[in-house]
Amino acid sequence: MKHWNFRLKLGVVLLAIFVILGFIVPFFYHRNPNEWGTYLKNLKPSKDHIFGTTNLGQDTFWLLAKSIQNSFIIGIIVAFFATVIGVLLGLWAGFKGGFIDRLITVLTDSFIVIPSLPILILLGSLMQGKASLYMISFVLIIFNWPWPARQLRSMALSLSERDFISTALFSGQSTLKIIVKEIFPFVAGWSVANFVNTILVAIGSESGLAVIGMSSNEKATLGTMIYWANQHQAMLAERWWWIGSPVVAIALLFIALFLVMTGYQQYSALRRGK
Repeated sequence: MKHWNFRLKLGVVLLAIFVILGFIVPFFYHRNPNEWGTYLKNLKPSKDHIFGTTNLGQDTFWLLAKSIQNSFIIGIIVAFFATVIGVLLGLWAGFKGGFIDRLITVLTDSFIVIPSLPILILLGSLMQGKASLYMISFVLIIFNWPWPARQLRSMALSLSERDFISTALFSGQSTLKIIVKEIFPFVAGWSVANFVNTILVAIGSESGLAVIGMSSNEKATLGTMIYWANQHQAMLAERWWWIGSPVVAIALLFIALFLVMTGYQQYSALRRGK
């Protein structure tokens, strides 16, 4: 802990607040926060409704908590699978070389040059705003695994020339064991930073789609909160608690994830230096 820099500490604190809001606070609410007509409409913030209520009769605070939870779930699912797939394929390509390397490189470069936004918009249009969060997550995974794969391939190429890798090969260790036990520890810090960055990218992508009505409008996410607020003219009616809370939440969440990512990179660099 003593080597943790201020950026990492601040990012962890902000991220912890969002985790509490998204995964602990909703347990204290026994209704569906996304259900319409639960309360009187357009109530201003008070002790009973911290952020007031929406034009749809929802409590804005509890809706925000559920939205943070769903946005986090999307980000974590995409980040986990994209990072695991990208790390394994990238290290495998760099370590094995030959046909395997060329095949994975072609796949990686192909997915990188394909723009993901038009695909996601097309999916949203076909599903007419009813695409499940898991379907959106699946598409985001497809377009996010190539980035860590490409980076880690080059790292594996240099690491594969080290003497300890030759020793592991001569000792009869399998390719998977060498990748996991010998190579991965050298890129673990980078993988953690990429994991956090992918959470940010996934939440940002889903939120952007939701705002234009191309995500799952039936599920509560930070993006769909903004979408419904726009649909009901919350800004023109000066109902800032409805449209402002998800906007501020997204901004702070992005700052928290960015601070954690860059702070951890500094922390890892300091540890390697020592």
